[in-house]
Amino acid sequence: MRGGGARVSLVRVRGRVRRPVRGRWKWGRLAHAAGRGDVVSRNELLSVRGHTVAWLVPLVLLAGIAAADITTDVFQIIAWTVLVPGVAAAICSVRVTAVFAVLAVVVYMLADLVWKHRDETGLPGLMLVVVGGGVAVVAAAVRVGGERRMLHMRDIAETTRRTVLRQLPAGFGGLEHGAVYLAADSEARVGGDFYDIQPGPHGTRVLLGDVQGKGLGAVDAAAALLGTFREAAFHEPDLAVVAGHLEMRMLRHRAHTAALGRADGDRFATAVLVGFRGDLPDAVEVVVFGHEPPLAVGPRGVRSLPVGGGLPLGMSDLLPGPVVSVNHAPLPDDESLLLVTDGVTEARDPGGRFYRYGEAVARAVGSDVANAAPQRLVTLVRDGTLRHCRGRLADDTTVFAVRRAGLPPKWP
Repeated sequence: MRGGGARVSLVRVRGRVRRPVRGRWKWGRLAHAAGRGDVVSRNELLSVRGHTVAWLVPLVLLAGIAAADITTDVFQIIAWTVLVPGVAAAICSVRVTAVFAVLAVVVYMLADLVWKHRDETGLPGLMLVVVGGGVAVVAAAVRVGGERRMLHMRDIAETTRRTVLRQLPAGFGGLEHGAVYLAADSEARVGGDFYDIQPGPHGTRVLLGDVQGKGLGAVDAAAALLGTFREAAFHEPDLAVVAGHLEMRMLRHRAHTAALGRADGDRFATAVLVGFRGDLPDAVEVVVFGHEPPLAVGPRGVRSLPVGGGLPLGMSDLLPGPVVSVNHAPLPDDESLLLVTDGVTEARDPGGRFYRYGEAVARAVGSDVANAAPQRLVTLVRDGTLRHCRGRLADDTTVFAVRRAGLPPKWP
């Protein structure tokens, strides 16, 4: 059962993921960034050692127009100076654009009053350059204001992402870990996928899940589940109790959204809850809530953990009895646990074929066992998923891998 639904989201339904552009000619990269509306990338490409060089573009254009008009009898283009402040308006600040608007007028007047070698110069051309410069300054002011608002919204989205998906320290809870998250909406930067590690006196617990639906409602539900997980996973000795807290939190969240009259009052989430206990050095506890079972990846190959599934979080009212089933599965120290959301399992190529990530991982580990390390593992699955679907994700995509890295922290 799907936890993510058809999502509009680092993409839209069948939208395109914009990956980092590497190895391209710099101006090609600039055009790519401009097409994305990526202010940060564009500013970086027009900077040298932290100082902007965007002003060089309109300056070279102005010098080229003047030189071509003065030194040849072929190009009579001094009126083209009206283009200079327009170019500056696209990439420079308002002040720099105003400077080039004035320079364009000055160069035009020099051609009309000093050089006096072109019949097309005169008051009409001067008015064109003056009006064009004024319009360029206004356009630059509008563009800069829009970019500031966009950067502000980007900061808000980034803060939301860090709140929901907090940064995990290296070796957190005695686990080596790696994670890749691609939101289907590149502007939102965060969606309904979630993951976390919570160490505590009863072992280290790991959670990965996918909230059904899209938008801020999915983010809200993911944040609620993560908050409950971080508290229950620390305090509760029994993993089944932790799972029960997650189920109850989802039910409470649904009741709250329904009471508010929101249309997403029937939201649910698929998830995998894993417990690493100190007294089980070669095994883990696993609770599956309607999610894809984890894979164990190591020197002996790739295998799916033999665990039974249950209903997604928020659906316990469909069954009269207990819905939580804790499974015990073998997991030696040299094996990594690989968990993914349906952005991976439902990635399709142009022919409609699903991505068989387990087979791809098995081939990679067979050729080099070092690929079983969590960070290399998540990078491998991420790159394979993007290649398979040609960068067109149908849903938020999370790849998360963990492996025992040492003794878990001791608690008083």
